[in-house]
Amino acid sequence: MNTAQARINRLFYTSGKCLMVACDHGMFNDPAFTEGLVDIKSAVDTVVKTGADAIQLSPGHARYLQEVPGRTKPALVLRVDVLNFFGPRPDNVLFSAMIGDPVEVALRLDAACILVSLAIFPGQPEMHRMCVDNVNRLKSACVRYGMPLMVEPMVVKRDGNACVLDGEFEKNLTLVRQAAELGADIIKADPTAEVQRYAEVVRAAGVPVLVRGGGKAAEEEVLKRTASLIRQNVAGIVYGRNIIRHGSPEKMTLALLSVVHAGATPEQAIKMLR
Repeated sequence: MNTAQARINRLFYTSGKCLMVACDHGMFNDPAFTEGLVDIKSAVDTVVKTGADAIQLSPGHARYLQEVPGRTKPALVLRVDVLNFFGPRPDNVLFSAMIGDPVEVALRLDAACILVSLAIFPGQPEMHRMCVDNVNRLKSACVRYGMPLMVEPMVVKRDGNACVLDGEFEKNLTLVRQAAELGADIIKADPTAEVQRYAEVVRAAGVPVLVRGGGKAAEEEVLKRTASLIRQNVAGIVYGRNIIRHGSPEKMTLALLSVVHAGATPEQAIKMLR
């Protein structure tokens, strides 16, 4: 039996798609990220009630999911690294650091998958090297213990005093390909500026691709972008603030689930919110 595949199956609904909610924002040490997520237990309880397929959590907060009784809660995707380039004034020396014994921690927490970053930043080749090293070390341990490895490629650029994600298509396509060739079982990638070309990213990956939702946006924009990506054969969507900070997280999740799993149009999904 392929243990890794058994765990991957926990992430994906019978439609073969996944809606994951990210709740690990505190790992990046940026106060703006944790708005709406101060009470993490309440946020996790909300995600459980919504019926999302998976939830992304840090090692310290995974217990809030696994303490919930029952068989229908979301699968756990465990974040195992920390990067320091977010925040209003990022340090001149950037780093990527993993937690200790990440695969053992994931097994103890009954995670369905491990998540690690693969970031690239102009003028900071050492950070990229650290990320590549993290992926390489994790891949070996993940294969040994049957733990799926999700890699998150992030192309970062400086915008004034802040670091932001760079949506340039070719840069993201290239980094997604590197993540696949390093052995990612699943890729969590950024949306690109040219959303209509995202099918090329999916082909370059060759493994299931989940697309990040990014910052808070209008619900119509979120649903239209989701529908466009699902039509291009992405394996799912990852939203955090666009669900947790919504006026009705339950309704927003149901609307997104209808797009992801049932192929609903944005117009049909909007009606569910109204």
